[in-house]
Amino acid sequence: MPFNLPMALTWFRLFLLPIFIVVFYLPYPWAYFASAFVFWLAAITDALDGYMARKLGQSTRFGAFLDPVADKLMVTTALVLLVEQYDSPWLTLPALFMVGREIVISALREWMAEIGKRGIVAVSWIGKYKTAAQMLAIIGLLWQVDTWMINLSYALLYVAAWLTFWSMISYIKAAWQDLIAG
Repeated sequence: MPFNLPMALTWFRLFLLPIFIVVFYLPYPWAYFASAFVFWLAAITDALDGYMARKLGQSTRFGAFLDPVADKLMVTTALVLLVEQYDSPWLTLPALFMVGREIVISALREWMAEIGKRGIVAVSWIGKYKTAAQMLAIIGLLWQVDTWMINLSYALLYVAAWLTFWSMISYIKAAWQDLIAG
């Protein structure tokens, strides 16, 4: 397994996961900002590792596997913690939908790869916008600086949920003929 800068960023994101959880549960007023900061740092590494891999020509098979795993672990963990903290169906429903979509699309991609058609369900621009809205929403919901930011973060969460739905439908539509084939 070659070690390079993009791979180091992905490993760093995985390293941040337990730190994020511990900081989230700290009983101090500054823990809101600190957990938002750790999540922001992880989000930045998510954006940078893919860019750096392409820019530096350092893409690897293992990196292509590990990067989405690290991303999904961080986002899912944050959503679960936020669902617990907010204890609201208005956060639980979009969070559940987002996690469910990730499971469906991961299974779809795996199945499409088995039949040699992985490219049909490759990441699209919708997924990039969904990720950006999702990351910003999570950061705002973690930080909880004021009511205005929380409300804006809820709005972004629902934008992310809509883009999540749209991207899932796009991926299923692209794979539909293979899904219903004999």
